[in-house]
Amino acid sequence: MKDFNTDLFDPRAAIDSDYVLAASTSSPDSDFGFAFDDSNFSDRLLRIEIVGGSDETEPDFAGRSSVLDWARRKRRKEERKTENFLDLGKCPQQQVLTCDDPDMVEVLSLENPDEGPVAMIEESLSGDEAANGNDLNLDSPFFYKLFSNGMKESDQRLVTLRISASEEAALMELLNFMYCNSLSVTKAPALLDVLMAADKYEVSSCMRYCSRELRLLPMTPESALLYLDLPSSVLMAEAVQSLTDAAKQYLAGRYKDLIKYQEDILQFPLSGIEAILSSNDLLVASEDAVFDFVLKWARFHYPSLEERQEVLGVRLARFIRFPYMSCRKLKKVLTCIDFDHEAASKLVLEALFFKADFPHRQRALITDDSTSPSHPFIERTYKYRPVKIIELELPRQQCVIFLDLKREECISLFPSGRIYSQAFHLGGQGFFLSAHCNMDQQSSFHCFGLFLGMQEKGSVTFAVDYEFSARSKPSEEFLSKYKGNYTFTGGKAVGYRNLFGIPWTSFTAEDSIYFINGVLHLRAELTIKS
Repeated sequence: MKDFNTDLFDPRAAIDSDYVLAASTSSPDSDFGFAFDDSNFSDRLLRIEIVGGSDETEPDFAGRSSVLDWARRKRRKEERKTENFLDLGKCPQQQVLTCDDPDMVEVLSLENPDEGPVAMIEESLSGDEAANGNDLNLDSPFFYKLFSNGMKESDQRLVTLRISASEEAALMELLNFMYCNSLSVTKAPALLDVLMAADKYEVSSCMRYCSRELRLLPMTPESALLYLDLPSSVLMAEAVQSLTDAAKQYLAGRYKDLIKYQEDILQFPLSGIEAILSSNDLLVASEDAVFDFVLKWARFHYPSLEERQEVLGVRLARFIRFPYMSCRKLKKVLTCIDFDHEAASKLVLEALFFKADFPHRQRALITDDSTSPSHPFIERTYKYRPVKIIELELPRQQCVIFLDLKREECISLFPSGRIYSQAFHLGGQGFFLSAHCNMDQQSSFHCFGLFLGMQEKGSVTFAVDYEFSARSKPSEEFLSKYKGNYTFTGGKAVGYRNLFGIPWTSFTAEDSIYFINGVLHLRAELTIKS
């Protein structure tokens, strides 16, 4: 243990009384740096006692390793906290306040406080402290209570804080900030250290300052994950909310293509996964794929079934949008051992109720859900569009599929794009619908086409009767547009290149009869031929 016995700041010259008067009557945002560590403006002493030597050097934040080094250093510091105890037996002359337990405060004066120099920060609390107490309390409730709350320790001249060597620089920056409203450090590791100190000593204004400065620095995947992995006390602070929001937005934007970056995202901690899955703009084949990825991530990070069930049930299930999963996948959720059975049953039941609900009720749920952080009822932009299915077994195996496409989605197909539906099943075989913008072979203009395809490849043959219909104005009822029958072999598709018999420009026009409130409603009926 060593005493910090040298002044950190050069002594200031005596200050003209007119200047002091001007400073004391200036706005709350004035710079009081002239009074920092100056006995002319203080009647209390704060003694900083350094425990142990520093075996760490501050990393350069320019590269990837710097962020990882800071995170490792933070973990090492947390592990060593148990080493910093309040040892009264070794300090008979005064009470020592360890920074890890600010509530254990009883400050006793030295028998000879003038004996030997000490490094000190002196707080000025004159007869005006009653009038100015609110401002000080806003700056740091910790130091306000320490020096001016009328308790026994507040009447003493000397208070000693015992800190580890690695906390020294951050604490001195923090104390200087309380006078000057600025920091001399600009790199992320140092700012993070000050942010942690500001949280510990309840200096919310400094937390906001550090948060703002960190947001101005270039964001990287490593720094974003680090900001989301700060101690819970820091993350809960309102002053840091804008920093964590920026980190979440960065991760959600950079890794929006879940399939493309799957291997990278698989290594992310829980906080990073939550940030990505909360996005409405996630690019993914379907919500079934989101479910499969979440299971893969959870099994990789939580080998213990009990821990995995807790993480999935408490933290991650709310980010899976079960109402947009296929019924086939929802059945698998009920038998998935990774989810608690009671919780899984509730999630599947809610999803099925949403699918079966009236459209106006669904829209109401979506509107109410817009403020939720997890958005369980809001549909993402899936590569494979969700469908609604009605299955019948008698008198013949039959299914009716409903596919809705927004006008913007249809317009984006021009000149040769395609939209695929999620898979659905009939007679044990997987099928899909695909909407196309293609050329009419007879008239040589672009038009809207609809096709039915079978997933399985190989020698399987399957005879199906099919009918395509669409809602149209003014009746807004489904009207049949094309009927046919086809014997499928794996990987084949059949349909009609110009479903509505009109050019593309007429189909997408503002007065088109096929868009009802901006949505194209399609229906396909499939029946297995006997």
